[in-house]
Amino acid sequence: MGETKSAGTRTRVALTAVTALTVGFLVWSLRDFKIAELITDLREMNWWWVALAVAADIGVYVCQAWRWKTLLHPVEPVSLWQSVRAVYVGLFGNEVLGFNAGEIVRCYLITRWTSLPFSVSLSSALIERIFDGMWLSLGVMVALRLVPHPRHMRLLIGSEYVLAGLVLLGAALLGVAMFYRHRARAVLAGDSWKRHLRVLIDDLSLIGHSRYLYYALLLSLACLLLQAIPLYASFKGYGFDDLGFRYAFAAAVIIRMGSAVPQAPGNIGIYLVTREILLRIFNVVPRDAENFAVVFWGIVTLRLILGGLVALSLTGSRMSELRRAAHAERRELARSRETDLAPAAKKMAD
Repeated sequence: MGETKSAGTRTRVALTAVTALTVGFLVWSLRDFKIAELITDLREMNWWWVALAVAADIGVYVCQAWRWKTLLHPVEPVSLWQSVRAVYVGLFGNEVLGFNAGEIVRCYLITRWTSLPFSVSLSSALIERIFDGMWLSLGVMVALRLVPHPRHMRLLIGSEYVLAGLVLLGAALLGVAMFYRHRARAVLAGDSWKRHLRVLIDDLSLIGHSRYLYYALLLSLACLLLQAIPLYASFKGYGFDDLGFRYAFAAAVIIRMGSAVPQAPGNIGIYLVTREILLRIFNVVPRDAENFAVVFWGIVTLRLILGGLVALSLTGSRMSELRRAAHAERRELARSRETDLAPAAKKMAD
């Protein structure tokens, strides 16, 4: 118990330090920000384009919910409405709690509404990340060759290969789970951490032996492409007429790559990454880059918070309750893995 408390304290200290550092960097970035100029820009914006940006952004997450529903279909039919609600509550959790805590919450919710084992839900989220990484690494390769970029940003060229290498590692695990499950379990025979890998392989195999896996892979590409539309519409609404769709696509994949790293609460990273892209890659003047980054961050954040609040109210629970329940479910899963009796492993037993 003492070790558990010590680990929890270290985690809280680390998260607090990262949040403080991120907020400090945000304050430093906004040190010369002029609110009057932002108000002037807001008055001059084309709000029809902004409305399209909001609608397209909602479409991105509906597409992600559809992909999740498709992934889970071979194990348990899940309605699109259930997956959309769970996704939005998870997004709200990321906004409020930060550090991708909403991922655990959404996995818990979908298991609460269905008969899905929690371990299978978590494994489906892992497959989503692998699919995202596959298309994202390809998208970065394309994006960085579609738009010109300064010499000092040349380090971005090659970063996609690092990402691709990590993704291939995850894809290899997925392939082993799909086609060599029994051999993999034999290699991982034993106690300790090997039990966790055996359960993970069983869960991945539950989802992997189905044509729906390939449908979900194609939907992951659609999700990535759709993310360019909100940025393109925001560019047009703000008045960046020179920044066409290829610039929006490049910005979308770079922002997506940056958001893959767990962030502090409030999606502050979106503002920081958007501002740096406009300044250092697209050569936008600092005033416009800063104001647009604030506007785009506001569009994304307000939509996530409002959508999350609506979805949360429909669940009849509070975020704190869901967070505690999700972590309790994860601890229970860890205990079941210690005895190698996870529900997914039992379902796949010969």
